[in-house]
Amino acid sequence: MIDSKIGANPNHHVHVVECAGASAAAGGSNTPHIPRKENQTRKARRGKEGRRVMSRQMGDSHRRFLQTMMSCGVTDEPGASALYQYCCETHKAHYVPDKLDDFIDTINSKLQPMFMQIRKGMSEDNGQQYYALVNTAETDVTRMTSDYADNELELFRKTVDLIVSSENGKASSTEILNSTDSMTSKKLKKSETEHLLTRLVNDKWFCEKQGEYTLSVRCIIEMEPYIRAMYQDQVKVCHICHNIAFQCQICENPTCGIKIHNPCVARYFKGRTEPRCPACDDFWPHEIPEVRRPHSKSKR
Repeated sequence: MIDSKIGANPNHHVHVVECAGASAAAGGSNTPHIPRKENQTRKARRGKEGRRVMSRQMGDSHRRFLQTMMSCGVTDEPGASALYQYCCETHKAHYVPDKLDDFIDTINSKLQPMFMQIRKGMSEDNGQQYYALVNTAETDVTRMTSDYADNELELFRKTVDLIVSSENGKASSTEILNSTDSMTSKKLKKSETEHLLTRLVNDKWFCEKQGEYTLSVRCIIEMEPYIRAMYQDQVKVCHICHNIAFQCQICENPTCGIKIHNPCVARYFKGRTEPRCPACDDFWPHEIPEVRRPHSKSKR
């Protein structure tokens, strides 16, 4: 349904630009006082405007990219880059390796009236950049009501509460199971809770490792307005990248207490013989993780 509404008249803006150019050319004889150099400058400017408008037109390559994002929901940057190249080559569209974000901006310009957007965010686990298709019309958990029952959404909220209020940005399966005792809606059985957690991981709302649950990159990207509004006093941002931080290291100086994502810690302190807090200059006592290398990909 979305795809059918996008780019219904792909030549409309191009036609407007062409008409404007023709009108200006026709009126050139009535403006002899304008120096030739200024006319050339204006023509060059109009040419840039025209190319910018034309670059915003949705093509089959954009539609295929969007359809894939609608199917998968979220993908890492190497995956998005590979998909961008595949879509361009499949539909014989002009492919510029370093213009993925411009390509996505064209899609977003058409998604805006539909309250959807492809947003970029960072994984707290490995520092990798991801792209997610999000709903911008709703800023809370109600966007999930078509997929989950009321008691399932209540457990989702409780799990988010546990993760946000924790010191390490994680909630254990035991903590989540115990939280069902205080549910106000229909209580979930242990087997139902375990099944729901598996489903939330498969739907890419949570990540799970050795019985501990964290917010997925998709959840952070899509639920950020809700998280900031609901947990104003608890949520802090990373001092380095300025994104909200859950899995992070914290400065132990009681008058400082800044948070830094683990991947940001690895990059910031790389090669420093004596790591010090970038805010208060106190010694940074935590173990410095190694910088994780993203998947190799061709840039040209």
